[in-house]
Amino acid sequence: MRIGLVSYRCENRNTAFNLGQIERAMKCAEGKADLLCFGEAFLQGFDALCWDYEADQAIALERASDTFSQLRSWTVRYGVALAVGYIEKAQEKLYSSCAVISDGKVIHNYRRISEGWKEYTRTDSHYCEGDETGTFRLHGKEMMLALCGDLWVFPERFRTEHLLIWPVYVSYTTEEWDSGALEEYAAQASLTASDVLMVNPIDRDPANHGGAFHFHNGKIAAGIPFDREDILMVHIP
Repeated sequence: MRIGLVSYRCENRNTAFNLGQIERAMKCAEGKADLLCFGEAFLQGFDALCWDYEADQAIALERASDTFSQLRSWTVRYGVALAVGYIEKAQEKLYSSCAVISDGKVIHNYRRISEGWKEYTRTDSHYCEGDETGTFRLHGKEMMLALCGDLWVFPERFRTEHLLIWPVYVSYTTEEWDSGALEEYAAQASLTASDVLMVNPIDRDPANHGGAFHFHNGKIAAGIPFDREDILMVHIP
């Protein structure tokens, strides 16, 4: 299976721009990838929320929205499935979620189970975490999703014999990444699965240096440079 980890720039509160980035990646990957994966909350930007529910619910997206209709149609047009991080609205609740879309349908929707996505000292019961993990199947391949802090807080819930996809938003400096942080992430990933694919978006305000990596048995098997918009293509047998 051919999986592309997309480390492209996103903008907070600019869903139109971020949609354009998603389509740009799909055009680049057409005929070359079966699945494209984007970082946590890529669709609206990780720092899109202000922790005022009345404002934030207007930014969050339901799966029945026109935005999701557009994403579903692109998976058919370009023949590429998507795993896209987004701020989800479900009834009166908000989540940091990741939707997997293939052949015009949402086939899996994972909600982050760790609370580090939000300013929990400022939020109320509208801002929620999920309580379920589990696998999904695409092109005959079984896979699992985790979002950012999940693997640090609940690694035991993500132990799997299958491929683990790990969209994150981690704002280390490049010096911190180069001085051992990346190896720490690889080691943490090894507590859950033999093969883990981590993707981090690029952001300018605030600075987030992005990057995408394939961890195999706790080692860095492949990656793309920080701060460079690129797609890391990984072949998983």
